[in-house]
Amino acid sequence: MSTWLGIDIGATAVKVAAVRSAYRKLQLAGVASVEVAQAGGVAEAISMAARAVMGERQGLGDAVAIAIEGSRATVKIVGLPASAAKQLGDVLPFELEATLPFDLADAVFDYRLLPGVREKKGEELSVLVGLAKTADVKERIDLVKSTLGAEPERVGLGAFPIANLVGLVPTLAEGIVAVVDLGTVSSDVVILANGEPLFARTIGLGTKGLPGTAPKLARELRTTIAAHRAQGGEPPLRVLLCGGGAYVSGAEAFLSSALELPVEKLPPPLLEAPAIAPEHAATVARFAKAIGLAVGLGPRAPGLNLRRGPLAFERGMAWIKERVPLLAGLAAVILVSFLFSAWAQLYAKSKEKAVLEAALGSVTREVLGEETTSAERAKQLLGQQTAINDDDPLPHADAFDVMVKLSEQIPESITHDIEELDVQKNHVIVHGIVSTVADTETIRSNLKTERCFSDPKITRTSQMVGEPRQKYVLEFDLKCPEDQKGGEKKASGAAGSASAAQPSGGK
Repeated sequence: MSTWLGIDIGATAVKVAAVRSAYRKLQLAGVASVEVAQAGGVAEAISMAARAVMGERQGLGDAVAIAIEGSRATVKIVGLPASAAKQLGDVLPFELEATLPFDLADAVFDYRLLPGVREKKGEELSVLVGLAKTADVKERIDLVKSTLGAEPERVGLGAFPIANLVGLVPTLAEGIVAVVDLGTVSSDVVILANGEPLFARTIGLGTKGLPGTAPKLARELRTTIAAHRAQGGEPPLRVLLCGGGAYVSGAEAFLSSALELPVEKLPPPLLEAPAIAPEHAATVARFAKAIGLAVGLGPRAPGLNLRRGPLAFERGMAWIKERVPLLAGLAAVILVSFLFSAWAQLYAKSKEKAVLEAALGSVTREVLGEETTSAERAKQLLGQQTAINDDDPLPHADAFDVMVKLSEQIPESITHDIEELDVQKNHVIVHGIVSTVADTETIRSNLKTERCFSDPKITRTSQMVGEPRQKYVLEFDLKCPEDQKGGEKKASGAAGSASAAQPSGGK
């Protein structure tokens, strides 16, 4: 839970509002108003109002926001080409330098890109810029820092902090609305279009001098609306009053008649406010700017913030030390959550492992004939049942090998022709022609030395008709030792097969 403090420092009164943020909900924790004259000075009024809201021992919350008067700042609308949309921060200083009566290096500014596209060629973009002298902003920061001992995190401008209430006051987002923060000696005006601030101006008149100054106040408001329209803006549909002057008797009726527009008090924001006193609850619009400053400390605030450049806010070690207990508590919660998550995952994995082991035991008992919950043992059993003989079913010598060996074993001195070579399974029959019967015996003797040729025999010889040459029939069994059961493996006989594969022609 975060507590944000908004401090509206006026010329005659200091108003303070505290807003608590928790679980995406905002709660108005307290409001207080202290007259500067009664407190004896602005610093004393700030201190008294802050203590009234936060109490003596509760500190100042998590962040503080203040604002500088619109009379001490300048609000301009700058037209830029569409090509500068991604470099506004770099282009704006050059555009502003020529229009300011003082050096831009002595000022701080913030800006917002207005919705829509301008029709003027070369100035398609409209940029709303708010700037003030660095010395004036620093003076306001130092005042609050020396009084409360806490440095403001955000510095608003004029009535722009009221735009931070758009999400809490639906009326502010309904068309064109002029919001008048009616003070005692001056008033700030901001014009919103569907919740987006478009124009702002400070009027040097307030409730002081009423009813005599009422016509002048009405004339200044009409001039402000006319200036907005002169810049291309649409006229407002209604005027909403806030600040201390909103509760001046007859203010709504008089301004409505003078402006010819509906004028009413700013509706209270949609905030839970269980601790707000009844007298403050009835006049909550008096604290609209202070509440807007506090809400602006949250994310995506539409208002302007002058804590830029040399005045940019930096959190110090004191802020970190204050939150050490909170950070330690969050770290403990994260650690406990991590440990619980790890234990839950381990428990789930152990349960899953038990289920899988039970399923493995059931399957191995039914399929492999032995129940086991070990994956390694199941793999061994499966390997035993699915193992195949790695012996090569093909013979280690075929018909091509027979031809090669015949070519090698027949001497070159013998003229030899093969009429027919018949290889059936493991039996070979050779029909050949030689010069003499002695040549057949030489061939048979040479083939007996081959390891894959078993018991070669000359089964028949005959003389060719009309020629002196002899025909013969040679038979033998083709059985390599590797092909015999229990014989050598193929690897051991690879040499013989490799030598048998040497090409050779017939003799």
